[in-house]
Amino acid sequence: MRRPDPDGCGSVRDFIFNMEDKIKEILARAEASLPSAKTKTEVADIGAAITGPNGELTALMKLIPTLDKSERPAAGKLINLAKSKIEPLITQAYARIENEKMAAALGEAHDITLPNIDTPRGTLHPITLTIRRIADIFKKIGYTVAEASDVETEWFCFDALNTPADHPARDAQDTLFLPRDAKVSNVSKHADELYLLRSHTSSVQIRAMIKEGAPIRILAPGRAFRRDTVDATHSANFHQIECLCIDKNVRLTDLKATLDNLFKNLFGESSKTRLRPSFFPFTEPSFEVDFMSDDIGKLSGKWIEIMGCGMVDPNVLINVGLDPEKYSGFAFGLGVERVAMLTHSIDDIRHFYANDVRFLRQFSAR
Repeated sequence: MRRPDPDGCGSVRDFIFNMEDKIKEILARAEASLPSAKTKTEVADIGAAITGPNGELTALMKLIPTLDKSERPAAGKLINLAKSKIEPLITQAYARIENEKMAAALGEAHDITLPNIDTPRGTLHPITLTIRRIADIFKKIGYTVAEASDVETEWFCFDALNTPADHPARDAQDTLFLPRDAKVSNVSKHADELYLLRSHTSSVQIRAMIKEGAPIRILAPGRAFRRDTVDATHSANFHQIECLCIDKNVRLTDLKATLDNLFKNLFGESSKTRLRPSFFPFTEPSFEVDFMSDDIGKLSGKWIEIMGCGMVDPNVLINVGLDPEKYSGFAFGLGVERVAMLTHSIDDIRHFYANDVRFLRQFSAR
């Protein structure tokens, strides 16, 4: 490229135009050669030929002082713009070669979507496993699972279940009531009553009977809350399963047969049950249930109190709009933690809530 004549303006402009063409040519060669360079040495050689001490752009830069002062900024701008485009190409070429070298050293690529065989597998919680096991037993004899909110109202939790206003269970020292001005948009009230954390899942039975009528066979698992002092066998938050069967001509013998079927499936064919008279506001007659099994370790062969049950009180049927002259039924409530403790020989209910993986992993294969 010819050096411009300092005294001729036309020749200076021609020089600028020629310089622009030359820079475009250099840039085109860089864009063509750098992506195909195979080694870092090859990239270094290309870079040196363009931007090195003896490179083409450096040579053009050395000509700028020979230009008129008014033309120097335009020439410098062209060269700097070219450098700003070529230098990233050089950097990218180095990175590409480095990545290719690393990939070759690592060998064939692996499918990262495959599961990691070294990662420990999780497991369902023993409480969940116990609920599902009991639910499966009852599904086989025609029961469905019903659920409702942990928050309830006094009527559904007590009044509809024939529990009088002066019953100890309704005392604030036993039940967790919410403030009177509490608003719960997804839980309907029967009247002007307080909200509370349900003390049993029997309230699910009331809502199910109002919604579905009779005949009905449901199992209602879920959490319950009471003001219990926490120790090895008590918790303020625990799990319960309520069972309800309403139909024509349901008798006490049907209840006994259902309990026998449940405990034989839970604790083996050697299991036996017996009923002892008791009292619950929502059943009449009411019973405490004891069971015995030869397959529960140190407790084998001993009668163990396990739950309460009874025939549904006629007042409960009337409260939900059912005719007690036409329908009868039975109900019982079973503590899930109690069953899980007996099934797995666990001696402290607090293990279920401590989230100790050493404890929980024991159930991964069950």
